[in-house]
Amino acid sequence: MTLGVVVAATLVLALAAEGGARWWIRRRTRYYVWPPGLRLELRQDPEVFPEVEPRVRIDINADGERGGAVRRDEAGLFRVLVAGGSAVECLALDQPTSWPGAVERLLNAPDALEVLDARRVHVGSIGRSGVGSEDLDVILERLLPQYGRLDAILIMVGASDVYHWLEDGAPPGRRPTPIPAQALFSCHPGQPFGWRPGATAMAEVVRRLRRSWWRPVEVKEHAGSWVPAARRMRAEAKEVRSAVPDPTTVMDNFEYRFRRIVGRALAHADRVLVVRQPWFEKDYTEEELARFWHGGMGKAWRQAITVFYSHDVINGLLGLVDERVAKVADELGVQDLQLRPILAPGLHNYYDHDHYTPAGAAVVARAVATTLLARRPVESEGRYVAEARA
Repeated sequence: MTLGVVVAATLVLALAAEGGARWWIRRRTRYYVWPPGLRLELRQDPEVFPEVEPRVRIDINADGERGGAVRRDEAGLFRVLVAGGSAVECLALDQPTSWPGAVERLLNAPDALEVLDARRVHVGSIGRSGVGSEDLDVILERLLPQYGRLDAILIMVGASDVYHWLEDGAPPGRRPTPIPAQALFSCHPGQPFGWRPGATAMAEVVRRLRRSWWRPVEVKEHAGSWVPAARRMRAEAKEVRSAVPDPTTVMDNFEYRFRRIVGRALAHADRVLVVRQPWFEKDYTEEELARFWHGGMGKAWRQAITVFYSHDVINGLLGLVDERVAKVADELGVQDLQLRPILAPGLHNYYDHDHYTPAGAAVVARAVATTLLARRPVESEGRYVAEARA
């Protein structure tokens, strides 16, 4: 056999293997927000995030959730899915410290299991940074049919609608730019492939098998290293805009999408809880202002920007979103949990304008768990608010 024949045969086999891998991925892959089997360790600079843990563990189960392993046929399982943006993702918090992780721990207490009539509670999170209402509508449309009936779905979304619009320059009469649908999923049937070695379907199959079988821990050093530069850009902004055009189009689009999100959740779960996203609003100190980086025209984590919107603008827009959340929940007969009276604004509970410290996440988790366990939710929520104020 000549060398040319060997080379040709090898090339044919490689092309056949690549074609088979692409066919298999197209036919057998489901939609996943996180790569199934992924294990990450983020090492954060304590000078950047002094209120959070220096090392953060992220474990993704076989369903692409941030959470432990779960079997759908497990007897006595009470399964909860948490969906939303970065405030659900809790990227800077360790898995048990994140509020979805803490909710799972609280609901697995013996007295809580008795109330839920369950043997075990599983809480899986599909929260992802940057996800707004339109993005979450797409995620739930494709993900929820892959699940069986869920016991509860928790929804917290809305802030990214505001920030995406501001990043676009607050164009009048336009909705925020959504994330491209394929970018919302780390694994999906339409995943594109190329012919470079790392971009082939065969390479993707190897990566998936490696994550599933060996579960290696990927370590990322200096997580959040872009934050100090983003904070400086806000502090040294050449222009701070104190007004925006009429945001009615943005709010109407949010309400339309949020209504669809809640409707999808109601079709797939026995209970839906809307967790209204809180934010850090008060008369800020200089130390608090130095922590903020949100509200720029452009993406502060990947480009230099010089124009920002004032905190009065940001807080006002977030308030309008919150009003629409409460309106939709009321009209659809879904319980909503208001966290702002519970979560005191300050660096004890927030490490920036929108994200929680371990202490803040614990407050959120207790409120959510209390609400889920309450036989009369409204009274329970009121009691919790009264206790927090006291």
